[in-house]
Amino acid sequence: MQIDLNQLERILPTVRTPGRYVGGEYNSILKDWQATPTRVCLAFPDIYDLGMSNLGLMILYDVLNKLPDVLAERVFLPWVDMIAAMREAQMPLYSLESKRPLSDFDIIGVTLPYEQVYTNLLELLDLARIPLRSNDRTDAHPLIIAGGHATFNPEPVAAFVDAFVIGDGEEAMVEVISTYTGARQLCREAQLSALARLPGLYVPRFYDVTYAESDQRATITSIEPNAPEARLPVLKRVVSKMPTSPTRLIVPTVDVSHNRAAIEISRGCTRGCRFCQAGMVVRPVRERPVEEVLETTEEILRETGFEEVGLLSLSPSDHSRIDELVEAMMERFGDQHLSISLPALRADSFSVTLAETIAKGRYTGFTLAPEAGSDRMRATINKTIPSRQVFDVAREVFDRGWQTIKLYFMIGLPGEEMEDVQAIAEMAQTVHLIGRRVHGRQAQVNVSVNTFVPKPHTPFQWVGLASGRSIRDKQALLRRELRKRGIKLDYNDPEASLLEAVLSRGDRRLSDVVEQAWALGARFDAWDDQRDFGAWMRAFAKNGLDPDFYAYRERVPDERFPWEVVNAGVRKQFLLEEYERGQRRETLSDCREACHACGILASFRSNWSNEWCCPEPTRPASSIP
Repeated sequence: MQIDLNQLERILPTVRTPGRYVGGEYNSILKDWQATPTRVCLAFPDIYDLGMSNLGLMILYDVLNKLPDVLAERVFLPWVDMIAAMREAQMPLYSLESKRPLSDFDIIGVTLPYEQVYTNLLELLDLARIPLRSNDRTDAHPLIIAGGHATFNPEPVAAFVDAFVIGDGEEAMVEVISTYTGARQLCREAQLSALARLPGLYVPRFYDVTYAESDQRATITSIEPNAPEARLPVLKRVVSKMPTSPTRLIVPTVDVSHNRAAIEISRGCTRGCRFCQAGMVVRPVRERPVEEVLETTEEILRETGFEEVGLLSLSPSDHSRIDELVEAMMERFGDQHLSISLPALRADSFSVTLAETIAKGRYTGFTLAPEAGSDRMRATINKTIPSRQVFDVAREVFDRGWQTIKLYFMIGLPGEEMEDVQAIAEMAQTVHLIGRRVHGRQAQVNVSVNTFVPKPHTPFQWVGLASGRSIRDKQALLRRELRKRGIKLDYNDPEASLLEAVLSRGDRRLSDVVEQAWALGARFDAWDDQRDFGAWMRAFAKNGLDPDFYAYRERVPDERFPWEVVNAGVRKQFLLEEYERGQRRETLSDCREACHACGILASFRSNWSNEWCCPEPTRPASSIP
């Protein structure tokens, strides 16, 4: 049954951006509820403006709605004013397409792109009148299934999610739907048992975790399955080739964070940056062929009317045919005034041809990601881009008409000294000086400096977060050095970094903390003006857990990590060796040049494809340790 639409009409004029809550966008899909047996609601636990820019959600929406017996609708977390209005009106959270309460659906598919949405997940479930904890739900409630990058450590929200899809979701979610359909008449426990048999599915209730001691600083001694169908570890899902890209993209009715079409031109990365979780967990690299990108772009423009296309990838300039691709796009679509946007580019894969080709469209800004200011620190993180190369690229970009360059950096990296932070300021100043020589006072350099957070499944998973005091000292240095016209500095709050570190590195004991923090008012933790850090600290205290234990502590080499319930395909020993190489500032070449036996080919030897951008190993994949 639909929610009361008359009541909704009375609420909408009282809240900001009511277009977030009405649905009916161009290319949205509304299927016959009664004629479609399996109903899925895809949930993004943050506001519409962010969720509508999430390509993963749009891919699943397209994949599931192509199944004749399945309907897929969407829901986003309302903003605080709409939440208050809905609670006052006692209105349950509803899907945008059919305006039905989420509790009417069979499955809620939740995207968890980053850890700071965990309290939002609880807010979403509570607004939907669905019990927060998996063990409190009955056969009458929807299954809560989560995927996304944050699920490579699923443990901090293990109590709230029935099952996690680890890795690529396109094929896995189709199998989830098929398995659920076959087990629909069974009890909830039997349904979860059936799902646990699927590759890539992690069902937390089928695993027991024990700790060395009973105190708040106890490490994990064992993780054991308690059901025969439960695998340990759960190997991530990988699609062997790039899946078909959706073309009938939904056109938002309000302005969103990335109001453009998006095409994923490749998935994965071969660079091996030691800080980068995505570069480790999304291996191997798969590329979309140039002609397929062109055909997809043509269909998207016909179906949507977008005037900008984002070519998405962890490193788009590393696509083996990126120059050819961009040139072909401008040749085919240049008369339509199409703009092409690329995420942060690597200076060592930038080409003059690429810059000249993009410049034929409208200028949409140019972003480079040196990550560290000194050559020394870039060797530590295995991003071997000499400073002079960054300056050469900046000169080429300014010379071809761009007036603004954005530079991404990190502070708090392992082994970083104040002189390395000073090098960030000097690099930004030099880039600005290069721009001034071309554009005078119109030259602008935007410097984004984030605090490094060590993430699971990376070579730096053994290190601790830099202390809040050291981060504030480094931020103060940058403020002093970059206080000048034409340079804009942006950095994040150390408290936000602490929270991210705790949630990304935590174990399942944190579920109690997440729930307590939510009960104390924490939500929208990724938003600086909404984050309630005090609520989190009170929640830790109430549950007898120490956030410093999770965030700042260095790990011993053989520690059992909470996230080892998941196998991302890269060997732990390889990651440890990479950490040790980083300490010695030794670098490792791009995987396209040589196979370093990280484990990814051995993990997926049965579906290793020549289309993967990995060199054929010098010895059989089955023999790689």
